[in-house]
Amino acid sequence: MTTHRVVSPNEWLTARLQLLEKEKAFTRARDELSRERRALPWEAVEKNYVFETAAGPQTLAQLFGARSQLIVYHLMFGPDWEAPCKSCCFWADNFNGIVAHLAQRDVTMLAVSRAPLAKLDAFKRRLGWSFKWVSSDDSDFNFDYDVSFRPEQADSARYNYQPKTNSMSDLVGISVFYRQLDGRIFHTYSCYARGVDMLNTAYHYLDLAPKGRDEEGLSYDQAWVNYRDRYPVEAP
Repeated sequence: MTTHRVVSPNEWLTARLQLLEKEKAFTRARDELSRERRALPWEAVEKNYVFETAAGPQTLAQLFGARSQLIVYHLMFGPDWEAPCKSCCFWADNFNGIVAHLAQRDVTMLAVSRAPLAKLDAFKRRLGWSFKWVSSDDSDFNFDYDVSFRPEQADSARYNYQPKTNSMSDLVGISVFYRQLDGRIFHTYSCYARGVDMLNTAYHYLDLAPKGRDEEGLSYDQAWVNYRDRYPVEAP
């Protein structure tokens, strides 16, 4: 941690107000970016995807429930993996409490992985997750939305809108869909890699702290992340 100047309250306030102007400009820029995101053209979803859920097989249309908007978090958990990605679980720990709030704004949010439903349900019980988590193992869904990759795609796979550079079979992403009154479904947005960063509440709290995310010098940024029931017990 760098050495910081210690100043008087008036000097601190002056510095804080200078930063506040930059924060306000960032907020305005973010609002404009969000407007541009919502103005993107849509693409029609032509395939009839079917998922395994706790309520039995459901189509993509059925995943919307009574709402017109669907947000899918592609949680990295391949069919042959023993457990899901630790970093994805760091994101998923933010989901439980927001699902009801999103529903009030006509949004259904859930997670999709290729692992069998039994594995998903067992891990949900372990971490006490209540959000909906479904399996796409018998469909092309994750492959079509560029978060899962077949071995034969080694030379042609793309991730985050550019050639894929690692050998992992499953990667993280978020995809958004809209269902019209006539039943037609459209893909409106997807993001990957650092694009999912803004959806992690805990990370943004760390960004407020003096040491920030404190990841410099690690073998990779999230090398410190573990399943939340595997961290050492902290003293009160």
